[in-house]
Amino acid sequence: MKQTVKMIIAAAFILLFPLAAFSQSPQKEILIGLIPEMNVFKQQERFKPLTEYLTKKTGVKVNITILSRYGNIIERFTSEKMDGAFFGSFTGALAIEKLGVDPIARPINLDGSTTYHGYMFVRKNSGIKSVKDMKGRKMAFVEKATTAGYIFPVAYLKENGVTDIKKFFSEYYFTGSHDAAIYAVLDKKADIGAAKHSMYDRVRKADPRVDKELMILAESAKVPSNGLCVRKGLDKDIKNKLKNALLNIDKDPEGKVVLEKFGAIRFIETTVVDYKPVFDLADKAGINIKKYDYKNE
Repeated sequence: MKQTVKMIIAAAFILLFPLAAFSQSPQKEILIGLIPEMNVFKQQERFKPLTEYLTKKTGVKVNITILSRYGNIIERFTSEKMDGAFFGSFTGALAIEKLGVDPIARPINLDGSTTYHGYMFVRKNSGIKSVKDMKGRKMAFVEKATTAGYIFPVAYLKENGVTDIKKFFSEYYFTGSHDAAIYAVLDKKADIGAAKHSMYDRVRKADPRVDKELMILAESAKVPSNGLCVRKGLDKDIKNKLKNALLNIDKDPEGKVVLEKFGAIRFIETTVVDYKPVFDLADKAGINIKKYDYKNE
């Protein structure tokens, strides 16, 4: 009888041991990536209060890392084992296709929108009024992995008969950030520029030369604002806490202060379906997102 009891206990231990051995304790920290849509110091200043708030509300330390450029976010997301990122609309679409990330929330901007759109702009005294006037001029893109800073202008140019930008422009280059593309045109380092409208408006408020010297020639369709996407397999409890904290931030007095510093009204739920306009715009540009080489030339 005693032998039987011992065998039962031993069997139970063997069955339970793998569960104990392979069970993982919940993460104590997570790493969130930020794309370089503006100067990195301004980006840090904008997101620091939000990540501190999320740390407090979730009980999980939220760390951020600011990427040096758009074009390596997919590789760095994997190599640095990020748990999420505030992706732009195109990098979000890339990450959905290549990494299977899950979008959870994005901000409502101060103007009430949850989207942004791209601008193509020139100096008012440039003599450029249409695409045909751009031939032989110098173009400033942001990065190949941006909707407003590359995908949209390429699609717009293609719709207007430009099939090879290398032959069409005398030169084109990538500035690395949206504000840098705007200043490239302002400072006469380029004749044409492209950037997202929200960054154009930010620079406009800070620099009166924008209204005085620049004009917008084209505007893209609306695409989702930069939203938080999390990696496939992230602990469900952490994911839900992040999502709930963002979706309810405007209901908390402390959260309202954070939103004011962040520059948003509140956050709304975001899903893969919201990225359809990005995929449509890529199609117009002749880009297959699954096979797209998004690294700058």
